[in-house]
Amino acid sequence: MSHAHAADLEIDSAITLNQAKVGCDMRIRFLSGPGCDRLRDLGFCEQLQVRKIADGRNLICSICGTRMAISRELAEQVIVAPVG
Repeated sequence: MSHAHAADLEIDSAITLNQAKVGCDMRIRFLSGPGCDRLRDLGFCEQLQVRKIADGRNLICSICGTRMAISRELAEQVIVAPVG
């Protein structure tokens, strides 16, 4: 498979952190939206692994060994893909 096709498949499997299932380990592919600077200040950055722990009014996730709650609005700006 050529590099271009592999990149297309990787983008196709990308979803927002809101869409990820609870308990799934995901890798952050990129941040997209007006809250990118705030997300980076919180420790969310490309290539980092994140696990979604709970889904509710706010989303709880584990990143770098720390549990953190973020708004659904911010979670919508975190584009992730399954670890694998």
